[in-house]
Amino acid sequence: MGNREALVEGAKQCLVQKGYGRTTARDIASAAGVSLAAIGYHFGSKEALLNEAMREALDEWGADVGRALAPAAGQNTSYERFVGTWQQAIGSLSEANVKALWTTQFEVLSAGQPGLLAELSKLQGEAREGLAHLFGGVDADADQAEVDRIGSFFQALLLGVVVLYLFDPAKAPSPEDLAASIRTIAERIGS
Repeated sequence: MGNREALVEGAKQCLVQKGYGRTTARDIASAAGVSLAAIGYHFGSKEALLNEAMREALDEWGADVGRALAPAAGQNTSYERFVGTWQQAIGSLSEANVKALWTTQFEVLSAGQPGLLAELSKLQGEAREGLAHLFGGVDADADQAEVDRIGSFFQALLLGVVVLYLFDPAKAPSPEDLAASIRTIAERIGS
């Protein structure tokens, strides 16, 4: 592994352990086992390195989630698929690295880092489509406007569930609660 890759890996470790704002260049260089000057040489700044590390960490997490959240075999009904997928999504939040990555994303959002916010926004757009297919059972050939609407709904729901889980895992809604609530709301607003 070269210095550049070592720096990205070290920065990812620091993001999980310390968050975005509390990570120093010295922390990253130490975690990577390289000189402090290597950050400037390869990335120009600590922020550029942290932004790259955040992008890579989110890409890796997204790939892991995509594999982990694939509907389990034998889930034939929409309800079974919905509940099974949410069980896996909520279950992943108990993993320390996943929890730290979500916390860091919210930290970045609250700090308003413009460059990274633009990158996260792009990733969120890509996530919407995946969530529409995964949680909403939207077909690959569905109208893009429908994909966007359904994906945005599930993205908002996922972000809300994550926040509730981070506050108090015991009080976060269960997959069955989510399904029942959606049914109730759909009945109340009609078609």
